[in-house]
Amino acid sequence: MEGKKLGVESICATLSKAGVQVAPSTYYAAKNREPSARALRDAELRPALRELWEANYRVYGARKLWKAAQRAGHDIGRDQTARMMRKEGIEGVVRTKRVRTTRPDDKAARHPDLVKRDFTATGPNQLWVTDLTFVPTFAGIAYVCFIIDAFSRMIVGWRVAGHMRTEMVLDALEMARWSRGTQLEGLRCHSDAGSQFTSLRYGERLAEIGAVPSIGTVGDSYDNALAETVNGYYKAELIRGPARPGPWRTVDDVELATLGWVHWHNHQRLHGYLNDLPPTEFEGRFYATQQGAQALVEIK
Repeated sequence: MEGKKLGVESICATLSKAGVQVAPSTYYAAKNREPSARALRDAELRPALRELWEANYRVYGARKLWKAAQRAGHDIGRDQTARMMRKEGIEGVVRTKRVRTTRPDDKAARHPDLVKRDFTATGPNQLWVTDLTFVPTFAGIAYVCFIIDAFSRMIVGWRVAGHMRTEMVLDALEMARWSRGTQLEGLRCHSDAGSQFTSLRYGERLAEIGAVPSIGTVGDSYDNALAETVNGYYKAELIRGPARPGPWRTVDDVELATLGWVHWHNHQRLHGYLNDLPPTEFEGRFYATQQGAQALVEIK
């Protein structure tokens, strides 16, 4: 029967012979039936979900896309989100293994470990973590340094450069200083034992704002796990992300793209650690609570 044009009646007859009873009237009734409420609802939500997925670097899986849809005002469940994602053919990003870039200086004096794998803080500017990663481009290697506030996961300073000298770390630190304040007494800034973080200039720059450096053990990724986590999803979401059309051409291209990603990370990206809030919103609620508590104290 290959190549022959078959009508509904002949198809139903063939199915009946195979033991599948389907009447032609059943087919026509299903074809002419009005769309169900579920189908109409799906038709409304699927474009909205795809738009949200596209707007967030195409990295959200079912849980975060569900949270983003709820924040956007859509009444939708998690299982419903997952079902429509399958229909749309979209999925969340998958992270890959980290490539290690640290080059320790065995001759340099190392600062003590003041964190001991406890990356928690009760407020902003108590603990920063930092690390380096790299991005291959056609024009050479782009090195990236992030400085992250452990309380809110806010990226407070960053730098992209064509080298991994101490200057790039100092530039990231300078950005952090002017975004968070020039006097931050009691701040700990944790890193691995890379030569950039054991340099005298790095320690002196931290001392200028009242901060103290902290360094984890050599060769142990858990001692700087938070910074490496941020590097990992930076690579997964932007550098090798599903929204990236092809290889990176220049260091400047990486820098420009990182600028946009950092803004999205701080102002829009939903963080599970922060109860699915962006860092800026999480810090905003913290300061609002602090002001409210202070007002109550003044009233008393």
